[in-house]
Amino acid sequence: MRNSRRGDVDPFIVMDVMEAARAAEDAGSHIIHMEVGQPGTAAPEAARRALAETMEADALGYTVALGMPALRARIARLYKDWYGVDLDPARVVVTPGSSGAFILAFTALFDAGDKVALGRPGYPSYRQILRALDLEPLEVEASDANRLQPVPADLEALDWQGLMVASPANPTGTMLGREALGALISCAQDRGAAFISDEIYHGIEYEDRAVSALEISDDVCVINSFSKYFSMTGWRVGWMVVPEAQLRQVERLAQNLFICAPHAAQVAALAAMDANDELEANMAVYRRNRQLMLDGLPKAGFDRIAPPDGAFYVYADVSHLTEDSRALAADILEHAGVAVTPGLDFDPERGARTLRFSYARSTADIEEGLARLKAYMEPRGT
Repeated sequence: MRNSRRGDVDPFIVMDVMEAARAAEDAGSHIIHMEVGQPGTAAPEAARRALAETMEADALGYTVALGMPALRARIARLYKDWYGVDLDPARVVVTPGSSGAFILAFTALFDAGDKVALGRPGYPSYRQILRALDLEPLEVEASDANRLQPVPADLEALDWQGLMVASPANPTGTMLGREALGALISCAQDRGAAFISDEIYHGIEYEDRAVSALEISDDVCVINSFSKYFSMTGWRVGWMVVPEAQLRQVERLAQNLFICAPHAAQVAALAAMDANDELEANMAVYRRNRQLMLDGLPKAGFDRIAPPDGAFYVYADVSHLTEDSRALAADILEHAGVAVTPGLDFDPERGARTLRFSYARSTADIEEGLARLKAYMEPRGT
């Protein structure tokens, strides 16, 4: 059988790095993982306990397509607690991870051939999912002056039907303030385009609070996930908030594409939302790790960095070290036992000269990883 053209997407390089790291571990090496954006902590204890108790009494069959009503109501309450936004739970859609939400949003809002603007560098799966759906990712090179976030001036001369932004962003950790986010929302709405806000790193912030697009407009699509702040990556449960006018369209698609998000993950997610002490303890680790990275990476020779506003990444310019970040990442893995991600995942043009370091793991791992990176770089004279 032949392969489809729309299925011919680029690999997700960080997953290749993970596989190389796994192979090294199978061969007996001890690898420090700074490649993947995955918390080193388990799902909150309350989430695991709630699921264990539910499994004793419930067959855990299908839920309704939009998700457990109790979970949708609790997510709506989060918007009141975090942002002061009164949100109708009917507008909340529980999804199989944020990836399921991207598929639903792109399918519900765009027709084949539509162009969706994205800032570059950015999360690579945006453009790959768009291509697989016969949509055209329109990548806009964001500037250092704008902290690698798009601004309306980057978009004004281009033809596009949708705009997707992320704040805090992957791989940079930079955030859009209220004024900057509002300007992008207005830019989209003035031309009748859809606006999608990826907010999966909300809750993981340092100096300032992240602003939700829902604080500015109801006519937006917001995507979030239990993977990051709630430490539930492998559970595959996320959510989206859509305008009322799009709700039935999204529901029909969800019914046919997914039936529902995993029932077990929804049970756990509901309990996780009230595990405040444990979640804040995780944040204390991220804050400590962030400072270790900001202090330790320059000492190791990776000194072209900017402090992240949120998430758990440091995006480094390594143009003084290499023009091939993939080869450098492979060499670091082989000789230092540290897995890092080449920037090509996030920026096919400039990413050959950047690396992303994740500090989502334990503080002991971050300390060890920094020590290994310093030892690796010393022969280079850094």
